[in-house]
Amino acid sequence: MKQHLKPIMFVGTCSDAGKSVINAAFCRIFKQDGYQPAPFKAQNMSLNSFSTPEGGEMGRAQVVQAEACGIAPHTDMNPVLLKPTNDKSSQVVLNGRPVGNMSAKDYFGVQNQKEALFREAIEAFRRLEARYNPIVLEGAGSISELNLRDRDITNMRMAIQADASTYLVADIDRGGVFGSVYGTIALLKPEERAQMKGVIINKFRGDASLFEEGRTILKELTGIPVVGVIPWFRDIKIEEEDSVALDMKTNTWQDGKINVAIILLKRMSNFTDFDVLDMDPRFNPYYTSNIDEIEKADIILLPGSKNTLADLQSIRANGIADAVVRAAKKGKKVIGICGGYQMMGARLEDPEGIEGNLPAVPGLGLLPQCTVIEQEKITKQSRFTFRSGSQMACKGYEIHMGQTTLLGNAPESPVALLEDGRKDGYYLNTRCWGSYMHGILDNPEVLDNLAEGFNKETNSAPFDYAAFKEEQYDKLAELVRKHVDMEYIYSTLM
Repeated sequence: MKQHLKPIMFVGTCSDAGKSVINAAFCRIFKQDGYQPAPFKAQNMSLNSFSTPEGGEMGRAQVVQAEACGIAPHTDMNPVLLKPTNDKSSQVVLNGRPVGNMSAKDYFGVQNQKEALFREAIEAFRRLEARYNPIVLEGAGSISELNLRDRDITNMRMAIQADASTYLVADIDRGGVFGSVYGTIALLKPEERAQMKGVIINKFRGDASLFEEGRTILKELTGIPVVGVIPWFRDIKIEEEDSVALDMKTNTWQDGKINVAIILLKRMSNFTDFDVLDMDPRFNPYYTSNIDEIEKADIILLPGSKNTLADLQSIRANGIADAVVRAAKKGKKVIGICGGYQMMGARLEDPEGIEGNLPAVPGLGLLPQCTVIEQEKITKQSRFTFRSGSQMACKGYEIHMGQTTLLGNAPESPVALLEDGRKDGYYLNTRCWGSYMHGILDNPEVLDNLAEGFNKETNSAPFDYAAFKEEQYDKLAELVRKHVDMEYIYSTLM
């Protein structure tokens, strides 16, 4: 039996400092060292979510971290999830279930409501702590948002509740690292500062030995040691949840590959559905709202959306919808997932105004179906066979509101035959189909179907995404071990 370790927490000087990836690295390191770690983030704001084995909904970042721990994801790892529906309000998902929509003003303004959520988060943390060792916590954004400090449920209040050894992650690539680290620590209350055990400088380019003097200066300024300087890397692929990550991805056509244009929607959700295309050497996926780039593509993918009707109306207005329909008529592949699948039908209706104030919008008319948005949200993991006649077991997960029905006398033609007897999606032909199944492309058989018909020089072995991810977690752990004082970190957890 391994010694019980204190919880460890990674917080940031800013958003996108790399907390999630560092958290995943430590999840894998503790697993390698014989512990049974689990990730935890009290509150997450993201349109990238996942359905757990129990059918609850949670943020993808903690799913990635759970994978790094080698355990199944559970909503206790992310008890509060906010999914923005427009610029001012979000759906609130508590312990895996939607509990309604709230504006930011209400969410941050109603103190007793926030306290109730904080109590739920603490209870989820305690349940995890009883089963795993250690808990690897993650904060959100910057810990020095003083105007939100008293209503915070995910940063330093959580660190104190958990009595976590806390490490501040700073992104040196942005510049201003001395000011941000010094300022962040200077603004902490004494009891918050007592949790702070070290600073990790992240995304360092060049020779890290040049930062030796920097380490000394920061220690003198803050009284807190710099325990690691992690280099900028591009050769390790870890799924990122933050939409900031999209800015780093390709956005243009490339010769010699199967070019896949993923339509950039305003409220795009679950863009992680397409991460596998980045890893498979046959494809060049790119996110775009540029009509020229869409027209050059071999395949067009319509992703999910948190506000499908509004996103559909907006691609109608900017000409993207017409470009997609033209491409389909020319025989290019057009495939929709979740909200993108709903858009491919004849019509989309939201009679109860669940997503917004649009009662109905005409669809792209590519599939013979109509979708009505309903209150009930389906969240479940599914095993299925892709197309009838396939023998291979595939897996994916569903997160959607809405019922899709066939029009008139259109024949049934499901994309997926589910283990529980249900049928999913509509397969018009190899060039035009849609499905509610997130993660469908992670299955080698589906990926091969996507690549079919293109005469590109490709490796013939199917791409094993699961094995590839395992390799990446190990590479990440090795990199972090090399550049962080692990002995010191363990000494703060004993």
